[in-house]
Amino acid sequence: MRTPRGKLLLVLVVVLAVAGTGWGVGARLRSPADEAAARRPPVPSLVTVEVERRRLVATVVVSGTLEYGSPRAVSLAGVVGGMVGGGEAVQRATRAPRRGKLVEGAVLMEVNGRPVFVFAGRVPMHRGIVPGAEGDDVRQLQKALRRLGHRVPVTGVFDQATVAAVSRFYARRGYEAQQPTLELRQRRDELARSVRTAREVLATESKALDQGMDVLPLKLRVTGARRDLKEAEQALRSARAQDRTAGDAAGDAAGVEAAESAVRAAEERLLAAEQELAQARATPTTAPTAAPTTGPSTGPSTGPSTAPTTGPTTGPTAAPGSAPTVGPPADTRLLELRVANARADLATARSALERARAEAGAARAKRLAGLEKAVRAAREAVAVAEQALRQARQLSPARLKVANARSDLAAARALLAEFSRTYGTTVPPGEIVFLPRLPVRLHKPAVKAGEPVDKAVATVTGAGFVVSGSVDAAEAERVQAGLAASIETDSGTTVPGTVTAVAGRDAKGAVPVTVTPASAKGLRALAGQPVTVRVTIGATGGEVLVVPVAAVVTAADGRARVQVETAPGRTEEVQVRTGLSADGAVEVTGDLRPGERVAVNSG
Repeated sequence: MRTPRGKLLLVLVVVLAVAGTGWGVGARLRSPADEAAARRPPVPSLVTVEVERRRLVATVVVSGTLEYGSPRAVSLAGVVGGMVGGGEAVQRATRAPRRGKLVEGAVLMEVNGRPVFVFAGRVPMHRGIVPGAEGDDVRQLQKALRRLGHRVPVTGVFDQATVAAVSRFYARRGYEAQQPTLELRQRRDELARSVRTAREVLATESKALDQGMDVLPLKLRVTGARRDLKEAEQALRSARAQDRTAGDAAGDAAGVEAAESAVRAAEERLLAAEQELAQARATPTTAPTAAPTTGPSTGPSTGPSTAPTTGPTTGPTAAPGSAPTVGPPADTRLLELRVANARADLATARSALERARAEAGAARAKRLAGLEKAVRAAREAVAVAEQALRQARQLSPARLKVANARSDLAAARALLAEFSRTYGTTVPPGEIVFLPRLPVRLHKPAVKAGEPVDKAVATVTGAGFVVSGSVDAAEAERVQAGLAASIETDSGTTVPGTVTAVAGRDAKGAVPVTVTPASAKGLRALAGQPVTVRVTIGATGGEVLVVPVAAVVTAADGRARVQVETAPGRTEEVQVRTGLSADGAVEVTGDLRPGERVAVNSG
């Protein structure tokens, strides 16, 4: 039986349950109007931003790593120590590269106890430098030695002066320049002995060939033919050098001399006859005259003509006091005949002389022709004898031995010459490393003592720092070398810099960018850490009007506009021109004033 109190509690529970059920049902039951009102969007509110006046700077952010610039892997060009092209089978580092600064002439490391030096030069070491070598690598080695204080001419040839300078350089560093090893010296002695042996064999076989009975008579024939040729040539030269008459035979010379004497005698006779005839014609004849009479002559003269003749008087002179009487002309016909005969004799003698000379010249020409023929015959005899000797030697069994001995000697000499060409003080290819610039910083050794040096031995860098990063291809179009940048470290330090390289694409499609800090102060402790670089791609000259990029709307006519708030909830459209944009803001010009508010969510 329930008590009154229990009944009251039961009734209260039932009432609360019914009330709760009614409230739940009533909350879920709505009229169509209530449902439509619940689904209506709220009244939009206007979002505005104030127009600012400030300097606008556009940047591209590059995430990168601060590290030393110009990294370069260093490898050895070949063996260290030993003769070029030889060396030990395995080369091991006996002194590993050490971090620090490398200057020209410094020792990078040691391999098998031999040094590896560093020199400045753009031509990489690619071969061993041996005596007589020529090229740009030799020239830059000579220049490096000169910079280190060694007197050596820059000829591009590894000559004795350069060898001496290299030896002095090694000695100053506490090493010895690479000399031929004992094995190489022994090899050179063997080659020299081979040459001497081949020479002795050739001399022996040649002597046996020359003294062989099969060719001795032919050799004597060649010797005799050469002697006959020499005598014939000498006789011909003597005959040509002599005077035309002096070189004639005795009979020809006597005939010419007799003809010349006859000409001279005929000339003398003609001259004498001509002189007598001239004297006879010039001498008048005289006749005796009667005694003078007193008184004039009464009759004509009955004597000869009294006309005097010119020329000296050779006849008797008239008595003194009496006039001479001129006789008839002298008879000169005999003298004239004598002159004519003398002239005929002279012409005959001259003709005889010409014939004698012609006969003597013909005889001399005949003798010269005979001597020339004799020379030709002697030459032919020499050629025939020599040909016979050659044929005999070719057919001789000893000739094959001589030919083989000559071939062996030539081969031995060639081997010795080739070996001697590279024999002496050398620079092995692995003992010098040429780097484009010095000094550099050895950043990271790649081998340890005892390890083989069959790969890169170290990495060197420049003394300065760079930031290596990358940007997306779209942003890379706006980044160019020479642009200013700001390098921000995790500690908050900001260092100015410059973009020095933008090129290529990496495997992910990004474009590598290199930024060089303006100063390395305070960056040494940050090497290898990530940094952020802001590259300035554009900036306004001063303060300009700036609005958010979202506030600018481009209308259908292509013109940019902004919505300026004129009253709460009300805006007015203003046309503007846009300029530089950066960090979500854009430069605008138009009918705007600082402090005005523009809508950023209007359609």
